[in-house]
Amino acid sequence: MLRRINGTIACAIVAGLVMCLTGAVPALAGLGQPSDGQLGLQIPATPVMEEISSLYDKVNYLIIAITLFVLGLMLYVMFRFRESANPTPTRTTHNTFLEVAWTIIPIFILVAMAIPSFKLLYFQYSFPKPDLTIKAIGNAWFWEHEYLDQKITLTSNMITDEDVVKAKIGPDAFKAKYGKLDGNALNLALYAEAKPIWAERKELRQLTVDQEIAVPVNKVVHVLVTSNDVIHSWTVPSFGVKMQAVPGRTAAVWFKATQTGLFHGQCSVLCGKAHSGMPISVRVVAQEKYDEWVKLIQAKDKKKANELLKAEDSNGASTKTLAQAQ
Repeated sequence: MLRRINGTIACAIVAGLVMCLTGAVPALAGLGQPSDGQLGLQIPATPVMEEISSLYDKVNYLIIAITLFVLGLMLYVMFRFRESANPTPTRTTHNTFLEVAWTIIPIFILVAMAIPSFKLLYFQYSFPKPDLTIKAIGNAWFWEHEYLDQKITLTSNMITDEDVVKAKIGPDAFKAKYGKLDGNALNLALYAEAKPIWAERKELRQLTVDQEIAVPVNKVVHVLVTSNDVIHSWTVPSFGVKMQAVPGRTAAVWFKATQTGLFHGQCSVLCGKAHSGMPISVRVVAQEKYDEWVKLIQAKDKKKANELLKAEDSNGASTKTLAQAQ
């Protein structure tokens, strides 16, 4: 709770500075999803992300303090030593105390930042025993997820504006309305028509996939990350995980989601022309629901499995506010 209060204070200070300098009104980040005008990191949903957010807030306090201190010095110098107040400038060139101070103090600041950084790195790479192991495979341009113990593989493709419009008005009407358009004209027309449909579906544009993956809440999940073609990156911000998917190599990350709901991520390296079309959707559910979902996937009833996940509480992670999370 104290960490969240500290984070809120840090965000409030930065938000005030942003509003004073730009006039823009920033927004707090959401849980499991980005927010328009987002300020700060997404709300943590794992112990690792809690530590990342804590370090982020501490570093922000240091940055704010240093910035205000330097600003104060500059204003003092400009006022105290302006030409009218100081017509005969001093010829002092050295001050031993100041030279020692501005060497030693930055060292202390760096040490203050390094100690929690090293602790966080140790925590991130101290892998607890897994309750579940998933292999995430990057492809141009979609993700495959293999549940190694359950012997199932799921392919996740991004749902596009075309998909939601076609589902709304039907294939025949879609062809009649958009069959003669192509290129940018088609994209703009689809974007305009799809925007209210996304709101109606309560889904996020360019972050929604046709096949979500599920994990049980409060269980340690290991994710083995690799690629079939070029370098990708498996990233879910609220989990505090980001790992490069390199062809021919297998890396690993872990997380333990402590809240149920839908958590969005995406490939976060420039992997090609459809880089923006590689979202990741992880649904965190109770163990009983997860077991039921696995049985449906193993029975090759993906439609019913998706319906089971979609039936999750609508007040899940995708709609929680900062106050709810605290």
